Amino acid sequence: MWTDLLPLMTYCFVMSSTPGPNNVMLATSGAMFGYRRALPQIFGTNSGVAVQTYITCVGLGSLFVAFPILHQILRVTGALYLVFLAWKLSASSLGEAREAQPLSFTQAALFQAVNPKSWVKAITLASVFMPVGLSAPVGALLVAVVGLVIGFPSASMWALFGVAIRRLLTDPLKRRIFNLSMGAMLVVLAVSFLL
Repeated sequence: MWTDLLPLMTYCFVMSSTPGPNNVMLATSGAMFGYRRALPQIFGTNSGVAVQTYITCVGLGSLFVAFPILHQILRVTGALYLVFLAWKLSASSLGEAREAQPLSFTQAALFQAVNPKSWVKAITLASVFMPVGLSAPVGALLVAVVGLVIGFPSASMWALFGVAIRRLLTDPLKRRIFNLSMGAMLVVLAVSFLL
């Protein structure tokens, strides 16, 4: 059983721990608000990905296979939203950052609907890693739970990275450079989703 789950766990770890929109935003939240205030965003991100994975594994993924244009629409919509987030992040000043709030649980969960990396992960899990010999709902639940268990420490790692560099960002200029860098990263991710 564990040998069957190892490729699934490895894929979930790679997708959860590598740079992507969720992780860039979690690092930014950790840096701006601290780990405790980023926790609802961490839980929302992971819950949203788990629900998305479950629904995709149960059957939504077949819609993307039957209608590839839906995937293209999602990629463009997601890329545009990432550019919007990058603009918001890059335009923020230190004063605005003090008034700003991290994403809520609900906002982070709903963000997965337009997050191209989350869709790629969910569709790949549905098409490659669904366990053989289990019903679709049970197999989908297993895949979603594995992703959830692996996703939480990975997301926490990114938020804690933000916390670790937080002391470096007390200077408004350094915070501005950080915000511009994170915004640029989101733009690069948006462009990569369109290629």
